[in-house]
Amino acid sequence: MSIAIPNDPVADLLRVLDLTPVSETEFIGYTQWMPHGRVFGGQVLAQALTAAQRTVDPQRRVHSLHSYFLRPGDIEKEIRFSVELLRDGKSFSARRVHAIQNDVPIFSMIASFQEEAVGVEHTTNFPANVPLPETLPSAAQLLGEIAHPTAEYWSKARPFDLRHVTEPLYFKPPRERVSSQMVWFKALGEFSNDPQLNTAALAYASDYTILESILKRHGITWAYPGLSSASLDHAMWFHRPTRVDQWHLYVQESPSAQGGRGLSIGKIFNQAGELVATCAQEGMIRIPEIS
Repeated sequence: MSIAIPNDPVADLLRVLDLTPVSETEFIGYTQWMPHGRVFGGQVLAQALTAAQRTVDPQRRVHSLHSYFLRPGDIEKEIRFSVELLRDGKSFSARRVHAIQNDVPIFSMIASFQEEAVGVEHTTNFPANVPLPETLPSAAQLLGEIAHPTAEYWSKARPFDLRHVTEPLYFKPPRERVSSQMVWFKALGEFSNDPQLNTAALAYASDYTILESILKRHGITWAYPGLSSASLDHAMWFHRPTRVDQWHLYVQESPSAQGGRGLSIGKIFNQAGELVATCAQEGMIRIPEIS
């Protein structure tokens, strides 16, 4: 399988979300280029959600998912997604999905779906005094001239425009060591009108930058010598439908790090100030001098 930096990252995202059905509950997905040769966690998360959505009545939207990253995925090999139909009740459906390479699971997820319903509503407040995304530099502007595979991935291969409200952690350590940050993001171009694809793409983007609130607290950059990091699990709650080709603010905070692991909580707002999703991810964070 030939994989390289895509000419159109948004089209490439739509390509990997276009799973090939093998049966009513089995699907094949393809992979994207990554500089380190391992499948991006957000990709397999979004594909697993897409596979689950294919087996549920479209009138039932996903409202939560809980997942584990079990093994590194190989970008040179396709991924098989096996969906187990756990329950179809009067209002809710539940699905379990395993993503498999080399006959072993690399990722496992349970997702719950619900028919649209009415009830009490509220949303947490949008942060005050946040700079508009148009006033902040993009990754392409910050890294576009750096001839390094990782910099090329950050600046050219990702299908989302990411703009840090505070200092990014690409290569320079932060001046302020705090366990929180905010990042604007949206798809680089026009996206599909399909609500399920938008939901899957939001899950994809939710895996970007969420561990950075842990690194920032300790003055660590992604280029820190000997840094070893990996997503361990990812939970997500979907509150309101949205379109990923519009700006979203990702507000992230790490309440704790210990035992070579760190936890980060993320809230995703649309530009109208509504909370559209909440995420939680624990990641492995190891640096040589204290591991």
